[in-house]
Amino acid sequence: MVDSTTFWNKVAEKYARTPIADMTSYDYTLERTAAHLKPGDRVLELGCGTGSTALRLAPDVAAIVATDIAPAMLAVGRRKAREQGVENVDFVEAPAKTPPEGPFDAALAFNLLHLVDDLDASLAAIHDRLKPGGLFISKTFCIGTGRNSFKLYAIRLALPVMQLLGKAPPVTFLTEAELDNAITRAGFDLVEQESFPAKDPRRFLVARRR
Repeated sequence: MVDSTTFWNKVAEKYARTPIADMTSYDYTLERTAAHLKPGDRVLELGCGTGSTALRLAPDVAAIVATDIAPAMLAVGRRKAREQGVENVDFVEAPAKTPPEGPFDAALAFNLLHLVDDLDASLAAIHDRLKPGGLFISKTFCIGTGRNSFKLYAIRLALPVMQLLGKAPPVTFLTEAELDNAITRAGFDLVEQESFPAKDPRRFLVARRR
């Protein structure tokens, strides 16, 4: 079994070439996110991958510090930023539980929280890096909705073999209630939550630091 950093380094270029599977849902997520951001905001993104989200949101804010554990992912992000002429995104190698120092007005984590090795430590670090009243916005795969049970069964059946072959990273399966409770426990108040799309939903949350 490979560790997460090795896995994401290995797949970085292929990941960058793979089209987003549900562009409608992705666009909707970014629209919802941008509605909570202000032009003067300094934003932290955790698990930025190849930088697509940071580069899309860059015109809406003053600056984004986009972090990931995989140097190969960050290299792709820097290349895309140069090609697109985006100058207010800084790509930094860092795990979710030890992100760069703040303070930040907002922190983002999309398709990440089920992949971190210590959810409570990661959420505590995010809380620490935000200004009082700052926003944490996330979208996360969760189990137990009843709408993805067959797909989830197939994934859980195949995952150990895929991980053994180095074809999948470590994953933690969270219910929506477990995710909501963990974020609240870390010192946040939930201000917006929704699970979408209807097929294969993800939990979208906006939480404010207490």
